Amino acid sequence: MNVPEFVPNLIAGEERPALSGKTFDKCDPCKGTPLFSVARSEAADVAEAVRSARASQPAWGGLPAVRRGMVLHDVVRLMEDRREEIAQVVHRETGKSMKDALGETQAAIQVGLFYASEGQRLYGRTCTTGVPNRFSMTVRQPVGVAGLIIAANTPIANVAWKVFPALVCGNGVVLKGAEDTPATAWLFGRIAREAGLPDGVLNIVQGLGPEAGQPLVEHPDVGVVSFTGSARVGKLLGRIAGERLAKISLELGGKNAFVVCDDADIDSAADWAILSAFSNAGQRCVAGARIIVFESVYEAFKRRFLERTGELRLGSGDGDDFGPVINGRQLANMIASVKKAVDDGATLLTGGDRLKDAAHADGFFMAPTVLENVPPDAPISREELFGPICCLYAVPGFAEALALANDCDYGLSACIHTGNFHRGIAFCQAVETGVAVVNAGTFGSEPHMPFGGTKNSGNGSREPGTEAIDIYSDLKDIYIHTDKGKL
Repeated sequence: MNVPEFVPNLIAGEERPALSGKTFDKCDPCKGTPLFSVARSEAADVAEAVRSARASQPAWGGLPAVRRGMVLHDVVRLMEDRREEIAQVVHRETGKSMKDALGETQAAIQVGLFYASEGQRLYGRTCTTGVPNRFSMTVRQPVGVAGLIIAANTPIANVAWKVFPALVCGNGVVLKGAEDTPATAWLFGRIAREAGLPDGVLNIVQGLGPEAGQPLVEHPDVGVVSFTGSARVGKLLGRIAGERLAKISLELGGKNAFVVCDDADIDSAADWAILSAFSNAGQRCVAGARIIVFESVYEAFKRRFLERTGELRLGSGDGDDFGPVINGRQLANMIASVKKAVDDGATLLTGGDRLKDAAHADGFFMAPTVLENVPPDAPISREELFGPICCLYAVPGFAEALALANDCDYGLSACIHTGNFHRGIAFCQAVETGVAVVNAGTFGSEPHMPFGGTKNSGNGSREPGTEAIDIYSDLKDIYIHTDKGKL
């Protein structure tokens, strides 16, 4: 599929430009040239979308959850039928290969299937009571209007991650599309309508974060907000939502530790470290940016890791390992951060700048970058860069590795490579993260598993998994009294 020339909003079942008529350009990250224009929404557009969601929610929420799930099954089936089309849009917007875009689309389909099936399992519970002749139970009810704000790194997966659980719980939805991947959100909206989702239940506003995202969080009729993005923005939105006591789920950044012990399979560890640090151009909140290696195997690991890094191919083809970063602003920030680290004494082992050869010079391609001799308190050791950049650290042993892994403002994911079962379990129990992995990568969430972090990585909420149902629904206690004298 060719991407459209203009990406509009979707409000009350209609595709509309922004009320102001304003637009912005979305650039091709492989070429640095405009791909299409996008509706630049503002508070008035957000208000229209919230009004639509609020008006349509009672009828949608009034459907039995099983029937809502069946409608969402129809959306999933149509996504399967149009899998190539979705992947093509993801490929064009992000610059990742079609192979990776297809894999992401399949993951989104799996998320949709999981949550559509939750319509048959939207459980409350029956409870005991200390009062005679009383029956007690809990039931789940929709919150009302859900405001969803997503990131651009895995656009169709991020849409599915939030939209499906919000809808199966019976909410009206306003999705703020990621400004760097607006066409993916737009296409999902079209598919949902064609599959039979009632008009107005899902509304999509395009635009920039301060102009469209923040007004969505501020709107008094939005009962629950779910945001994926940076810790800086997440803290701002958390304060805004807190002022009006709205529910909010924050899935924020990571600066994830990848530990290599002296008994690790060095080749396997190096391969997994490459995937953790560089896959999706490092644009993963679970990217392995801090690689912590026991001193006794540090040189052997470094040699193998740099060999593998040198073999990586950048581009948007299926034979390439990863593509560009999403925009020029991000690229410039990465280059500046690496330069500061080197100026402050870090050793640049490879990379450090954009690719400047003829095949890559016009795009936003950041060379895979590895540094060492970086202090743990240096900015590049502590700030999420969201790009293909990692630092190597040498430590004497397990205690020091664990301490360095935990010496971080984030707590999303961590991984350890070891042949010692006891060491692996001890690490998983003691590392201060929401996700812990042994002998693989720092990534690997599945639709049925809760995902989220501690510290600056989030506010304790978990999405996906059945735990997300708690975000998008409210529990109500019900007490029924009976009179045995009337039997």
